[in-house]
Amino acid sequence: MAETLISPGVLARENDQSFITAQPLVRGAAIIGPTVKGPVERPTLISSFSSFQAIFGGSLQSGSGQYTNLTSIAANQYFQNGGESLLVTRVVPGGGDLFSPATSSYINTSSATPGPIAATSPFILETISEGEIMNNASTSVGGGALTNGTSDNVRWEIASVNSASGVFSLLIRRGNDNQANKVVLESYNNISLDPFASNYISKAIGDMSSTVIVAADGSGTFLQESGSNPNISAYVRVKAVNFKTPNYFNNDGTPKNEFTSSLPGVGSGSEFGSFGAAAGSNFKSGEANNYYQDINGDNSQGVTGSDYTNAIALLANQDEYQYNVISAPGIYYKDYGTQCTSLLNNTIARGDSIFVMDLVPYNTAIGVVTTQAASIDSSYGATYWPWLQTIDPNSGELVYIPASTFIPGVYAFTDASSDPWFAPAGITRGGMGQVVRAERKLTSANRDTLYEANINPIATFPQQGVVVFGQKTLQKAASALDRVNVRRLLIVLKDYISQIADNLVFEQNTIATRQNFLTQVNPYLESVQQRQGLYAFKVVMDESNNTPDVIDRNELIGQIFLQPTKTAEFIILDFNVLPTGATFPA
Repeated sequence: MAETLISPGVLARENDQSFITAQPLVRGAAIIGPTVKGPVERPTLISSFSSFQAIFGGSLQSGSGQYTNLTSIAANQYFQNGGESLLVTRVVPGGGDLFSPATSSYINTSSATPGPIAATSPFILETISEGEIMNNASTSVGGGALTNGTSDNVRWEIASVNSASGVFSLLIRRGNDNQANKVVLESYNNISLDPFASNYISKAIGDMSSTVIVAADGSGTFLQESGSNPNISAYVRVKAVNFKTPNYFNNDGTPKNEFTSSLPGVGSGSEFGSFGAAAGSNFKSGEANNYYQDINGDNSQGVTGSDYTNAIALLANQDEYQYNVISAPGIYYKDYGTQCTSLLNNTIARGDSIFVMDLVPYNTAIGVVTTQAASIDSSYGATYWPWLQTIDPNSGELVYIPASTFIPGVYAFTDASSDPWFAPAGITRGGMGQVVRAERKLTSANRDTLYEANINPIATFPQQGVVVFGQKTLQKAASALDRVNVRRLLIVLKDYISQIADNLVFEQNTIATRQNFLTQVNPYLESVQQRQGLYAFKVVMDESNNTPDVIDRNELIGQIFLQPTKTAEFIILDFNVLPTGATFPA
């Protein structure tokens, strides 16, 4: 069709402006800290608090006391407030070097008598969770219960075997159940020992494991994976298959005699099926562990600062791990400055999240709090004070915990009820209903002192309760980015627009490519403007900034100008008293 008119006539052009703008990917929070169980130093994505409890556990017993890790309380608050995804990284005493998974202690063949793990076992299972808590002994007690079976570990059972088909069914059960009352967590039906089969045990359950590697050349910390099949089970993986049954059937369709005896026996795990030999305790050896308000610089829930090193380094990988806010409740700047600084530097380098940092331990004077904040300057960090009292969900006791345990939940509520560019503060979005009281009821003068130091006060108001009453970042210079809502707006916009730009890498540097970018970015920014995130915006990607020399350098340049919406933090009301008979101004 002609694109120009030479002689009189009508030119009908098509301008396709019906492109459907893809929605931005949902980024959740990230939390680093000790948990009862779970994979050590392996960032794990969780979609609900019930999933968190299944993988990372709930409360733990230390001596005569029952405690809940701050990581668990933070996860509970986050999901209660509308959070959709949470990246959890478990830290342990010794930094993970002393921890290992448990292996299946009994896997017998069709023989009636269970036997210990050996090369003659058809297959060996291993727990994904690491630490001594996964050990539940190898002998049964009355009713088919395990000696050390608990709700935090698992056992297994062969439920059925079909030698004619070469398949069997495997159950993963809760560690503290018994024969009369089985609690089945997962079931795998019709699985095979034939590596050529689609239902091969390693494919059905998974066999991937990973090792934390700290590169000797200083190029970074990463997870080195081994195994061939992704883990389907949330609890176990296949460590080895000793009795494989390749091509189980003869040409006439009958099973090969040499393979039928390789299958496990029915009920081989019904009374035993336990796991053992895992190493690693949740507690620092020979020390009393400090929880809640007793956390100090030497012991925070059984761990110390160096135990966070690998977890912090791993989460610096922006391509592998996505999140929009990160916290590490239990460490604070005053005594854990090295770890907090590393977390903040990682956050700055990533540019796609904000670090909620605690500054001081419980029972600290305001002057010390402001002194700690004075040495930090970044819009990618925010801090809140004082500590908050809540009810331990497992023991029922009133305990004080740092503010960073709650703040990701406040952000999640803001995102769910409004948008990330609304201030996560004030009575509408900053109310903290799960908090009983703040460590200290702040006066107006106290709040002024804290806010001038870029510390967000958590206030207590009659009838309203405990409320986040500030939204400053730790940036010292006065600009739009000294506010949390603007920093989070930029995080959202950069994230979404970068996702669009990723699809343009290695595309032709032409007008069509630029137009493709503009037809996706402009509608999205318009929607943000309509939802009160921007006063105005402008996107430039044309010949003005993509000149021939720019194109010759294989570059594509876009300029995005934004006027972010500001919040009303200081409301001034003038009450003018007039004499009788005076008229009101129009």
